[in-house]
Amino acid sequence: MNTNFIHSKVWRKLRSTIGCSLALAIVASFTGCSTLTQPINGIPAHRLSPDFFPPPKNDLVPVDIALLSLEPPRDYQLGPDDILGVYIEGVLPFNPPNAPPEPPPVNFPEENSTLPPSIGYPIAVQDDGTLALPLIEPLQVEGLTLEQVREKIRQSYIENDILRAEKARPIVTLIKERTFDVIVVREDASSGLAGGGGDHTLRGSEKAASGGLLKLPAYKNDVLHALVETGGLPGLTAKNEVLVLRASEADKRKRADFLRKYWAQQRVAMSDPCYCPPELPEDPSILRIPLRVRPGVIPNIAESDITLQDGDIVYIENRETEVFYTGGLLPGGEHLLPRDYDLDVLGAMALAGQGVGSTAGRSGGGGFGGASSVGGVPPGMLYILRKTPCNGQIAIEVDLAKAVNDPRSRPLVQPGDTLILQYKCEEELLNFGLGTFFTYGIQELLRDN
Repeated sequence: MNTNFIHSKVWRKLRSTIGCSLALAIVASFTGCSTLTQPINGIPAHRLSPDFFPPPKNDLVPVDIALLSLEPPRDYQLGPDDILGVYIEGVLPFNPPNAPPEPPPVNFPEENSTLPPSIGYPIAVQDDGTLALPLIEPLQVEGLTLEQVREKIRQSYIENDILRAEKARPIVTLIKERTFDVIVVREDASSGLAGGGGDHTLRGSEKAASGGLLKLPAYKNDVLHALVETGGLPGLTAKNEVLVLRASEADKRKRADFLRKYWAQQRVAMSDPCYCPPELPEDPSILRIPLRVRPGVIPNIAESDITLQDGDIVYIENRETEVFYTGGLLPGGEHLLPRDYDLDVLGAMALAGQGVGSTAGRSGGGGFGGASSVGGVPPGMLYILRKTPCNGQIAIEVDLAKAVNDPRSRPLVQPGDTLILQYKCEEELLNFGLGTFFTYGIQELLRDN
């Protein structure tokens, strides 16, 4: 057979196949290109104001946790509800003149107490800070140390001619410190996530908040001890802050008045058709203690802020709303944002299971026929749908080719963002042309006729 004849035949088949592919591609450009049929009017990321982007958090540093604890005094200072061990020879207990003195009882501390064994009969400091002892007026002992109370008891019994100076040798020890009842509520019970993201989200979790009622001893009634007693610092599923809600009636009234005024303003403003609902401002009666701050920033945390009183509530809030969503050529889903480091769009795509440079592995959001499975051109356009005030939205356009080479072209993802991956129109045409050629063109070239 003539070789030139075979070559010319192959060339004719090839030209015919390429011509058909180009024709189909031209038709597809008017009928099936997702950038035309499903347009998203985005603004390139480099053209937007910095106000549309979240502040970075990679440089945040942990707060010195020593700021969350009280510094105990060198000597324990007494207060109401402290229980003392008191022994006064001849008086407590009473001894007849000719009877031998009765030895003082020895008291052993509770299982979790750090106090040493004590000696004496238990007597509690009253609510008014006084100590009631036999044969004398109640003594004011609030704020005094054990040594000062011992000396005050001795002087009182001598001045009242009850004991001689050489016989007045009272023993005063501490049996049990006063405690403060504090409630701790933690919503980070499911804190087993390694960095967040993926399919590990909190929304809809069946795990309830943990915590309970704590009895914190004096000088340990602070935020740090409350956290340590209930599992330590907040986990990765909790916000990097601690809320303290005071139990005083004044603070309760402040919170109620705050909410009442806010909703009254909302009802008045909603009568305006052009009304823009603002975000709920922070409740001024709730103390927020940050756990991470900017380098060089020392948070203004006073001792009164971290001191917990009876009925106070320590609240660790979860991060169930700190999520982003994916769609288009990205696998659809809801993903938890990392807590302590930034996540840009390239990292978010990898977290969703679609790395940059890989072709779409399933249909949806664009592509013709076998383009996604045969064509080798990956999708190159990502859109970030970001919410704005007044229930608005802005679409941020990210060219992935530029984002790979320029860090300034890959914005950080913030809570509530929706990431949609699409092919550019020319990418779909190339994939369609390649898919059509390899699907039908090779078959035509290999035909015998």
